[in-house]
Amino acid sequence: MKKFFVSFFVASIVFSCGATEKPIQNSQVKPTSVNGYWQQHVDYKMEIDMDVKKFQYHGKQELVYTNNSPDVLNRVYYHLYFNAFQPGSEMDVRSRTIADPSAKIGDRISKLQPNEIGYIKVNSLTQNGTSLTYETVGTVLEVKLNKPIQPGEKVTFNMDFDGQVPVQIRRSGRTNAEGVALSMTQWYPKLAEYDFEGWHADPYIAREFHGVWGDFDVKLTIDKDYVVGGTGYLKEETKAKKGKKTLHYVAPKVHDFTWAADPDFQHDSIQVPNGPVLNFYYKKDLDQTYLENWKKLQPKTVELMQFFSENVGQYPYDQYSVIQGGDGGMEYAMCTLITGKRKFGSLLGVTAHELAHTWFQFLLASNEAKHEWLDEGFTSYISELAVNHLREKKYDNPLASSYRDYIKLANSDIEQPMTTHADRYALNRAYSRAAYNKGAVFLAQLGYVIGEDNLKKTIKKYFDDFSFKHPKPLDIIRTAERITDFELDWYLIDFAQTTNTIDYAIQSVDGKSITLERIGLMPMPIDLRVTYTDGTTEDFYIPLQMMRGEKPTSATIINDWAWAYPTYTFKTKKDVKSVEIDPSQMMADINRINNTYLLN
Repeated sequence: MKKFFVSFFVASIVFSCGATEKPIQNSQVKPTSVNGYWQQHVDYKMEIDMDVKKFQYHGKQELVYTNNSPDVLNRVYYHLYFNAFQPGSEMDVRSRTIADPSAKIGDRISKLQPNEIGYIKVNSLTQNGTSLTYETVGTVLEVKLNKPIQPGEKVTFNMDFDGQVPVQIRRSGRTNAEGVALSMTQWYPKLAEYDFEGWHADPYIAREFHGVWGDFDVKLTIDKDYVVGGTGYLKEETKAKKGKKTLHYVAPKVHDFTWAADPDFQHDSIQVPNGPVLNFYYKKDLDQTYLENWKKLQPKTVELMQFFSENVGQYPYDQYSVIQGGDGGMEYAMCTLITGKRKFGSLLGVTAHELAHTWFQFLLASNEAKHEWLDEGFTSYISELAVNHLREKKYDNPLASSYRDYIKLANSDIEQPMTTHADRYALNRAYSRAAYNKGAVFLAQLGYVIGEDNLKKTIKKYFDDFSFKHPKPLDIIRTAERITDFELDWYLIDFAQTTNTIDYAIQSVDGKSITLERIGLMPMPIDLRVTYTDGTTEDFYIPLQMMRGEKPTSATIINDWAWAYPTYTFKTKKDVKSVEIDPSQMMADINRINNTYLLN
């Protein structure tokens, strides 16, 4: 039996986020790869003074920016996410005009009063001590530089700003539906990312983020009675003066900094064997059933952390915090905010999903706005496997619901390609099914294409090569190609960049002759199970010619099927009683009715 040390206590010097600083190497080292990869770097120093009664704060920010690109930069951009929570903002208008608005937003932003809105107001900004010209345009600060930033150059930006925490509507905010005082996510002026594609200064309209890797040093002055949890490690806590304390946090090698605070937080911690300390923050006045659920969650989260570390890659920090807050569940650096009034299954499920995001988005830091499925889909895939791992009675296919929902999407008239920007989906449900369901199927089905063992190797290699970087969709495919030596570009093109569908059928069976038909445009290799009239069975594998290889299999391998040929005929050694295409149902065929044949 595993033994866990559990300690229950209200905020202490262990940060209310809890651990000593982990000696991660400084992230200013310029990343390189076989493709000449580079990425930008930031060092943030911030001093924040929080007024918990007015829900307002004053901030000073020093940002050292390293231009690792080969380009000369004439301008920079900052995200001012809190400005989205104002009547007339793009988020407000989009929510009131889309056909299926989120119930969490609806028309709530349009009704906010001046003391309820969110804002970040920049009072001054300098570059190496010289004042800059800038303009606030919605949720983006446009900054014209006095002096271009040369390749390899470091510059220092100093900013003075004020903020107001909005009424909690979406992710961030004050006094959420469960009474948590402060959910401080995307709360500071955040430098936009610049990469080989250029600037990523997307307005905050609906969802998803992207940030620059760097190191954070944050001093938070707040009411002495507030318990704080979030990103990073507590370096120092000053004694309370005039009713306030100052907490000094450091967070190395992250691309975001989040915190939440409430005077009634209960803080529990549990040690993962050979891993981090897990911290849990939840309202101590919850109903007894919910309190018991939060206690039960803690050893299960240890198992989840171990599962992800074993099956993706080792968690690199010394702490992770699960915090009651926000409006549902959302991932952040070293922590997540989730609502806490849930049945235990729901509490475990949302924790599994958000914790899994630590790997697929916070360590493998893809651009959520452009490649939303690369984090949401992969997270859904691995979290479903993790939850299934914890079940006493395992599901044969824990991804079955993802396949079912994707197939519904593919058979509808609302599907858009997964190349669609996260804000550009015509319907919220089209986004959700593409990002979460089809994205999960992409990875699960890749296992069908290349073999499960090769998929496991691919995921681990992907983590090893691209953690602490900004991977793109091609990177997972190229990783799989290096593992297998197969040609797999067709898989990325058809499944992720088009709405082409998979539909294979059994056209005819005549004694020992079987003819299959490709109806859908998307090519696939085919697993086939044949039952003979004498009651014996034989599995066949039909390689896809353009794949230039065969997955490991115990099935009988027969001739390749070239995509342009709509039909494929082969003969068996015995008379056939029944045939089934893809008995595992791990191929996302949109019409399974024509996948089987039974002799009358």
